[in-house]
Amino acid sequence: MSIAEQETRAEETIATGRAEETGPSRRGALVGTPLLVVGVALAASNLRPAVTSMSSVLGEVRDGLGASAVWTSVLTAVPTICFGLAAIAAPLLSRRLGMARAIGLAMAVLTAGLVLRVVDGPWVVLGGTFVAAAGIAIGNVLIPVVVKQSFPHAVGRVTGVYTAALAAGGGIGAAFTPPLEPLLGGWRGAVGAWALLSLAALVVWTIGARHGEPEPVVRAADAEERRPMVRRPLAWVVTAFFGLQACVAYVAMGWLSELFVSVGVTRTDAGLMLALINLIGIPLSFVIPPIALNRASQSGWIVGLACCSLAAVAGLAIAPAAAPWLWTVLLGVGMAVFPLGLGVIALRTREAAETTDLSAMAQGFGYLIGATGPFLFGILHGLTGSWTPSLVLLGAVIVAEMVLGWVAGRPRYV
Repeated sequence: MSIAEQETRAEETIATGRAEETGPSRRGALVGTPLLVVGVALAASNLRPAVTSMSSVLGEVRDGLGASAVWTSVLTAVPTICFGLAAIAAPLLSRRLGMARAIGLAMAVLTAGLVLRVVDGPWVVLGGTFVAAAGIAIGNVLIPVVVKQSFPHAVGRVTGVYTAALAAGGGIGAAFTPPLEPLLGGWRGAVGAWALLSLAALVVWTIGARHGEPEPVVRAADAEERRPMVRRPLAWVVTAFFGLQACVAYVAMGWLSELFVSVGVTRTDAGLMLALINLIGIPLSFVIPPIALNRASQSGWIVGLACCSLAAVAGLAIAPAAAPWLWTVLLGVGMAVFPLGLGVIALRTREAAETTDLSAMAQGFGYLIGATGPFLFGILHGLTGSWTPSLVLLGAVIVAEMVLGWVAGRPRYV
């Protein structure tokens, strides 16, 4: 080994603070090939069916298990709680295993959880949902980092592909689970069938994800000068904004179907409405991110989309049965703020390491914030017997989302 090579190896050891390295092949960004785009899209398509498939048959699951309203509220909150807790571990996994293996592990854990939660009673359902959500959480944090690292000149376009696939997965899970029930022997078969999609994603990701040359190593002195993300005020604004938009999204995915059924909509139509909320995001994901994320500020876009959500919630509170498809469309348009939430994480940071840290913080703490939404929404409905108090609370959350989104969308760095 030459003197220059020895010096380079010493610098790497000092920078990481460890004597053992994971190896250059795991430190470099994934190679941005067309197959990686397919892998990103297929992985993204698995990040919502675990939630929407269960939500679309929530009444049957509750009745079949003889569960209480509190258990049902907990079930709708479990995914977002786990998203928050597991997201904190995602950067550590990516450093230890490398990005390719970490996301592959996420798909494997998701598959195992989807199978586990349909094999037994209420507690196993909760446990399996938690395991599945842990896999989703890792993907939630790391896939946007892959987009920024591997496609630096096409962040808007690939973010659009990612969020479109994510929306499509959520919509398909909601639309097809109710019809699958009679074909597969009940809700267990219909919900468990989505493990096949995550298994397919695992196979494609294993084939398509390959690390390139390692990135330049950050020296120890530079790392010490960097402030922790939790000490940066704008990072907390981005986190709170992300958490509130997640709160709105998971209330919709967890409870909208039950709300519509309670006002006279058939279970099949309610599932289609839940699917439509997600599917609306597909065309919007190809249009909005490339435009909004290429502008200096995203504030106006965020506020405009949040206004659509607020109009939908007002309609649901005043006359839910009068125009349910209109309220569904408005809410689906409003939820297109999600790709901007991911884009803001990338745009408010200067380098990939900061993006990973902010993504973990925003999604870790953000999803914990978001988890309170489905739980409180269900509890308020259970206590009052009316959807109105829950919808008023949701409207207040959307107003706060507008304010924080305006600040988070302004052009500056954390």
